[in-house]
Amino acid sequence: MRSYPTGPAGRAAALAAALAVAVPLFAGAGPAVADDGRPDRDFTIEDPRVTESSGLAASRGHPGVYWTHNDSDDGPYVYAVDSRTGKTLATITMRGVGEPRDVEGISIGPDGDLYVGDIGDNLDGTWDHVWIYRFPEPKTLRDATVTAVQYDVTYADGARNAEALMVHPQTGRVYIASKNEDGGGLYEGPAKLTAGSANVFRRVGEVPWVTDGAFSPDGTRLVLRSYFSARVYAFEDGRLGEDTSVAAPFQRQAESVTYTADGSALMFGSEGARSEVVRVETEGGQGSGSGSGSGEGSGAPSKGGDREGAGEAGEGGSGNAGLGAAVLVGAVALWFALKRRRK
Repeated sequence: MRSYPTGPAGRAAALAAALAVAVPLFAGAGPAVADDGRPDRDFTIEDPRVTESSGLAASRGHPGVYWTHNDSDDGPYVYAVDSRTGKTLATITMRGVGEPRDVEGISIGPDGDLYVGDIGDNLDGTWDHVWIYRFPEPKTLRDATVTAVQYDVTYADGARNAEALMVHPQTGRVYIASKNEDGGGLYEGPAKLTAGSANVFRRVGEVPWVTDGAFSPDGTRLVLRSYFSARVYAFEDGRLGEDTSVAAPFQRQAESVTYTADGSALMFGSEGARSEVVRVETEGGQGSGSGSGSGEGSGAPSKGGDREGAGEAGEGGSGNAGLGAAVLVGAVALWFALKRRRK
């Protein structure tokens, strides 16, 4: 669920978010369902049930398919969305997991299992534990009910709010990034999750305000996004390394991010009815998994193919980016002004 910090920073973030809602009204049309029939392009989630898409994970077994879910108390549901059409191909109902409270993240492990993070806590410590649900990715995409394993999760330094769940694609270790206005933490789970007892996550790194994250397919990069930006970190031996910025699209409710299955691009998602998912190329091209933003995205065509109306789309994307930057600068200026006034 989208939440803002309290105090001046919260007021600035709320104002910027309100401006972000208005941006599309002035900046022209945003991404639409891919019109070239190829997977992993910009697309719009068409399912009217998915109004608060808060996580994305690229399918390993079904090319071009992305798993998503609503946040808050929508229920134990996960949706498989086809990036070629934006339509839902399967609705998976999890059983054996109790009643989800605030599902905020989803990831796929090296074993092909889907991990669903019921890890949100908008009051920053109301719940002494949160949950992770796990089940194998279905081999056939059709509506089904599956039995999921439920894991209890606690933090070594106390309860906190989080929206980013990442499973390392090589080791299978689970990581959570907490969300805090003064900066969050990257938390590492035990080598193996255990059902029936608490799985303690320990802080191993410092991160900014985070709404979602994902590992590159080779596990050497970790992307973390916020409402207005994204950064990619080198990742080695379970620790964060040097980081670089990514040309993240400006979205109204920036909530999710994942790598494409081949690592050639990042897919950025948003909340809202008919929410948009935008492709941003990674530096190095096909299969690089490098994760360093190349600046292409927000509807830009890939290097290997043409897209009808690409010139017009490119001009519109540039305008959106410029307006988005202006809004962000204004929000930051307001934050500093309010901070000085408070002092």
